[in-house]
Amino acid sequence: MDLLIVSGLSGAGKSLAIHALEDIGFFCMDNIPANLLAKIMELARQSENPLEKMAVVLDVRGGRSKQEIEQALCQLKEDHVNYKVLFLSANNAVLERRYKETRRRHPLSIASNAATDDAIRREREILGPLYESADYKIDTSLLSTAQLKDRVVSLFVSKQSDAMAVTIMSFGFKYGQPKEADILFDVRCLPNPYYIPELKHKTGLDSTVADYVMQFEESQGLFERIRELIRYSLPLYVKEGKSQITIAVGCTGGKHRSITFAQKLAEFTRQAGYRTTVVHRDVQRTYI
Repeated sequence: MDLLIVSGLSGAGKSLAIHALEDIGFFCMDNIPANLLAKIMELARQSENPLEKMAVVLDVRGGRSKQEIEQALCQLKEDHVNYKVLFLSANNAVLERRYKETRRRHPLSIASNAATDDAIRREREILGPLYESADYKIDTSLLSTAQLKDRVVSLFVSKQSDAMAVTIMSFGFKYGQPKEADILFDVRCLPNPYYIPELKHKTGLDSTVADYVMQFEESQGLFERIRELIRYSLPLYVKEGKSQITIAVGCTGGKHRSITFAQKLAEFTRQAGYRTTVVHRDVQRTYI
């Protein structure tokens, strides 16, 4: 198990970075006391199901002195813990503006009643060991939320598609449209297996139903156009910083055509490298 230490100045975007890391499979812990970091890693190593990717936030909330930070890093080295450091910073003017906009107080201002600019200066001194040993440094002064997430994700995933989870959902319009859908397709325009006696009580999970649905030129043409739209749009959602997206496909009852298309779309998105989950919302409903 490798460890990623996320540190940086208060207001520089550590919370956003942690959320981005969680989205790509890191187990994350915030506000870790410096003197407990080695113990936490020892317990994690002893777990029956050790974590592959772990990230912890270590900053002035958990290490109030430069010496505490140095001791924590030395202990990790003595324990042969492989770790890397991601350090986020911003210029003082930006940090002060962010604190004014959020109306929050700097952690060191709360502890010592110091002015914000003095607290930021003191924070830079305390976090000096982490800054000097950082493997990755990001200045967030001019970055938007989406840009920061993209920078973090690009450092720790081999493929950009890993940064977004895709849910493909089939449903029946007669039971209502799914509110969680980001993209919705209506396939009620296609021939309906419901009216074929031997297919009526089967679902799109049965090959006979899927073969029936896809034998028509209209079905193949519609699927080809949907697939092309998904192929083009998903990378744009990743670029925009979206961490999950739900694509819903609906037919009348949610058992035949929608399931067939959902299964085929899921196969396509998996082959394209996206983490894909398939949900057939109405497959268990009683036929009416």
